[in-house]
Amino acid sequence: MLTEQRRRSILRLLADQNTVRLEEICVRFGVSAATARRDAEAIARASLAHRTRGGLVALDAAMTEPVYSRKAAVAAGTKARLGLRVAMLLPEEGSIFIDAGSTCLEVARAVLDRPQLRVYTNSVSLLQIALEGRSNVYSIGGEVRTVSLALVGAFALSWLERLRFDATVVGASGLDGEHGAATTELAEAAIKAEALKRARLRILVAHSEKWSRPAALRFAPWSAFHHFVTDRAPPRNDTAALAAAGVEVHLLSTP
Repeated sequence: MLTEQRRRSILRLLADQNTVRLEEICVRFGVSAATARRDAEAIARASLAHRTRGGLVALDAAMTEPVYSRKAAVAAGTKARLGLRVAMLLPEEGSIFIDAGSTCLEVARAVLDRPQLRVYTNSVSLLQIALEGRSNVYSIGGEVRTVSLALVGAFALSWLERLRFDATVVGASGLDGEHGAATTELAEAAIKAEALKRARLRILVAHSEKWSRPAALRFAPWSAFHHFVTDRAPPRNDTAALAAAGVEVHLLSTP
């Protein structure tokens, strides 16, 4: 197993159980104590976990990515309405990319009945519902990241390099008025950034719970987006930053 793959696996363990001891890294991955220490120190330097004497401890709940099933259960009704709102910005035909994530899945549900639409995705969950609609759905392939059910890695990136999209829709783990959109994992950040780079129309969708929520890896500044769809207005100072970056903010109307 390559170093990057092993460290991603260690982060998955952290997401599932909150602590990982050096001895567990040695046993699970068949590496020496020195290698386990280097992995732990690299993860801590990247601000993805706290280093302790015996191993690693996950950051607080705001910094640790929950498993997909827990994320999908949060604000399900609001996420469905966000999906419908994003769908209003998307074309009836052409090629679009839809990111992995529970809110992006609701975007897919809202557009999959468009027969002239080609939907590319790295979302395992979206692929599972592909037969429910009339759109043509394409997987970009890659390694399955079990915590988020996203396809990531070099294979996924190599396919993205061949593609162009009329629109890209991505989600985020954290939003910051100064820095933009962030996520918790390097491989997912790379997919999001590449998909945005290859689209004429770029849309960010996120529940307001993500605002001012720290996440380790920024994948795009606000200037990378044309539209931001959310359920509540950001703080006043941050709204000004979005306007300065030329981002059009779309808020859900009161149901």
